[in-house]
Amino acid sequence: MAASSAYVGGRAWVQEALPKLVLAPSLAAILLFVYGFIAFTGYLSFTDSKILPSFDLIGFENYAKLFGLRHWSTALTNLAIFGGLYILFCTVFGLLLAIFLDQKIRGEGVLRPIYLYPMALSFIVTGTAWKWFLDPGIGLEQIVQNAGFEGFSFNWIKDREMAIYCVVIAAVWQSTGFVMAMFLAGLRGIDNEILKAAQIDGASATKLYRRIVIPQLRPAFLSAFVVLAHMAIKSYDLVIALTNGGPGRATELPATFMYSYTFTRNQMGVGAASAVIMLMMIASVIVPYLYAEIRERRDGR
Repeated sequence: MAASSAYVGGRAWVQEALPKLVLAPSLAAILLFVYGFIAFTGYLSFTDSKILPSFDLIGFENYAKLFGLRHWSTALTNLAIFGGLYILFCTVFGLLLAIFLDQKIRGEGVLRPIYLYPMALSFIVTGTAWKWFLDPGIGLEQIVQNAGFEGFSFNWIKDREMAIYCVVIAAVWQSTGFVMAMFLAGLRGIDNEILKAAQIDGASATKLYRRIVIPQLRPAFLSAFVVLAHMAIKSYDLVIALTNGGPGRATELPATFMYSYTFTRNQMGVGAASAVIMLMMIASVIVPYLYAEIRERRDGR
């Protein structure tokens, strides 16, 4: 009996410990290569690091220098324009496409993958494709002019004032399908009995969506906002492939600024400071969202 009890106890211990042992290497790698490097970046932001890391602390000098740079101000302004329009148009177009597909139209199985396909592409591919398409010499402008409309002009990608909107167009094209899928899942989760009862009471389609459907999509709206906001803040490869931050610095974003100052201008301390600011931006979006989700689940119990 004692041997049997020991065997059962040992087996239970192995079953309990095995998942922890399997996950331990992954957890250790995450702690080292994610949170460890985040902490190291934070440390570098308080040092006089240039081309190589330095361990001489200089306090908040890098942050003071960062916010005194005109290029950083330009990057923040561009982020406000790009992020605001990106989130707005992706949300609106994604919701409209989701409502369209929710009507049980014929060919939904074909249309849904078409809308989702851009999200399967990397931002490098998207940026390169849109760079060709928007190039006045070989893209849309040239095609329309060859079709007989010689007065047509669309050179936004070469215009300092309009280039940032080219980045918005490419980003919205790629991400709208993903947002559509989130809203479509939310729409399919709404109880049809509630909608039928509202229709019987004489509610119009506009009131139905405005007072019943859209309020119930609140979790989808919050999720879409968090995903799009963090993608906007860390946008780098799309900008590099599409405009390379130009013309001039017209499409400079915090991520391209960080890379430029860290690896091109050899100002690692300033680049680390900009990375920390970006991390704080992302945290300011994600942390309240996670807090609200945890609080909602706790209250739901």
